[in-house]
Amino acid sequence: MNENPNVALHRRGHEAFARGDMDTLAELIAENTVWHHAGRSPISGDYEGRDAVFAFFGRLSELTEGTLELEDQFFMGDGDRTVALFRLEGSRGGEQLAADFCEVVRWENGQVAENWGFAFDQHAYDEFWS
Repeated sequence: MNENPNVALHRRGHEAFARGDMDTLAELIAENTVWHHAGRSPISGDYEGRDAVFAFFGRLSELTEGTLELEDQFFMGDGDRTVALFRLEGSRGGEQLAADFCEVVRWENGQVAENWGFAFDQHAYDEFWS
């Protein structure tokens, strides 16, 4: 069975994020993307446009002093949608983050048009960032 081509792109994006490869991320994230980050923490909200998403990534790195790591667990896709399950780990102000996370992506022309991300334990995730 052939893998959905968008799943391969999703994996590539996670690999690029883990390496801090902004050039590859710029190829994969549409200029007019919308990034929805669930919750009620200071980092929650909608980020509109690639520049806003990159600023969001920079803020995550800054707040965790570069300790944020992503460990992929599962990908699947159908048509223009893919889903990734992964674990985020990092530290901030002496607190440790170990959060299981889900991300749903809608793809257009090989780029992320829209992204929805949420933690399995949203309350604990929000507490870490607050």
